[in-house]
Amino acid sequence: MDLLHKNKIVSKHEFMTEIGPELRSIGKKTALCHGVFDLVHPGHIIHLEQAKAMADILVVSITAAEYVRKGPGRPYFDDEMRMKTLAALECVDYVMLSEGYTVDDIVECVEPDIYVKGEEYARAEDDITGKISEEKALVEKHGGRIEYTTGQTFSSTNLINTALAGLSDEVKCYMEDFTTRYSMEDIRTFAARAENLKVLVVGDIIIDKYTYCDVQGLMSKDMGYSARIQNSEEYLGGSVAIARHLSSFSKHVTLLSVMGEEEEICGRILEELSGSMQINLLHSAQFPTIVKHRYLTRNAKREEYRKVLAVNNIPEKMGYEKEIRGTFIRKLREELDACDAVFLCDFGHGLIDAETIKLIQEKAKYLVLNCQTNSSNHGLNIITKYTRADVFVVDQQELKLAFPVYASDEKAGLRRLTEHLHGNGWLTRGSLGAYGIEQGEIEECPAFTLTVKDTVGAGDAFFSAAGLYAAAGAPIEAGTFIGNIAGALAANIVGNKEAVEKVNVLKYANTLMNV
Repeated sequence: MDLLHKNKIVSKHEFMTEIGPELRSIGKKTALCHGVFDLVHPGHIIHLEQAKAMADILVVSITAAEYVRKGPGRPYFDDEMRMKTLAALECVDYVMLSEGYTVDDIVECVEPDIYVKGEEYARAEDDITGKISEEKALVEKHGGRIEYTTGQTFSSTNLINTALAGLSDEVKCYMEDFTTRYSMEDIRTFAARAENLKVLVVGDIIIDKYTYCDVQGLMSKDMGYSARIQNSEEYLGGSVAIARHLSSFSKHVTLLSVMGEEEEICGRILEELSGSMQINLLHSAQFPTIVKHRYLTRNAKREEYRKVLAVNNIPEKMGYEKEIRGTFIRKLREELDACDAVFLCDFGHGLIDAETIKLIQEKAKYLVLNCQTNSSNHGLNIITKYTRADVFVVDQQELKLAFPVYASDEKAGLRRLTEHLHGNGWLTRGSLGAYGIEQGEIEECPAFTLTVKDTVGAGDAFFSAAGLYAAAGAPIEAGTFIGNIAGALAANIVGNKEAVEKVNVLKYANTLMNV
């Protein structure tokens, strides 16, 4: 078989079972390049031509669209179009699709003699992903080596942002101004500082249950929906979701909470979180774990979701035994002495009482506060019950309920809240972005998301990322920027199915910095 005249676009199975063995049998040396290749430009061509000059055969793999983490709306072109574009280049012999966040599957398949990266990856400390050393070790394991090309640097991200309307004019204007004060190195420096912070998360544990339905219409006699259930999924929410976000940024995260005696839920928490953080859970028969059940319709083609109904499994009165309360307070005192920052996630379901509030406000070295006010807690869990926070996060409804007199003037209400809490913070505004306030000065940051799958969890992601940046010494403005990125990424994850990862936040930050 004349391999070089075969269709250039091949599967991993084809290459592993047919092409690779034959290439090795006739002594052909193989080079591998990997990337997103969202918009092939002169820099890519120079890189690929140099790679081909190092070997007999050049294999190029692309990251499948579902695993691309350059921000919502990316990749701009789908898998098929990106592979066809690469296959059209004379220097490229084979093109493959990598179905994962790393290149590991392709390296295992191709076993390249040379793995070729651009010169921007030559210094491991400059690599946002932090994966170059791991990739190098894997290539060497299979008898290959890593090489770096040189040449003029172009940016697909910059070209897409400026020429293909990858970013709105509002975001472009914001970033042009933001980059006069902050560099990507600044953003990475704050992230590096956050890694070593000892973080304590205190808050309610919530299970988010999603049931997907096919709505068939309205019932004939009642004003209700008739629907057929398709399937259900459950995600760890509340303080657990926040702790998961934080553990991607910090190496030292501890979760302290009280839950019911549900062995299945406890086992799942321990299984999913063990190894990434310290888990300190107390159990009470009088304090069942809260389940929030949402019924949704789903457009599979466009991955759009619409909520039909929400049912909250929350007892009218939540409380737990005196001895459990005593143990909780004792453990809280111990953790407060050891941690650098406390993330207090008050969902208003009974865990956080007056004694807990008093202790945390008195003892926390740095307090990051989120006090949620919504229908699940009857709209009565108002943030003004607190008198101190170093930084806080509220949404528009929570601010209005805290200060109804400022309902028509969000900036005035935000300033009043900073006075009440003696700190700085953020007002999240959904599709409008967010306000950040520091020392009475308010700056506005637009929303960074182009697509929205599910807004549940976006606020928690903002709270986690922005709060941790502030705890690491970043100005509020930088926290707003990184929080909006985390929120945008979370809005493209259904529920709390997975945490927002630091590497993806930094990748999207780099995308935005290239305006």
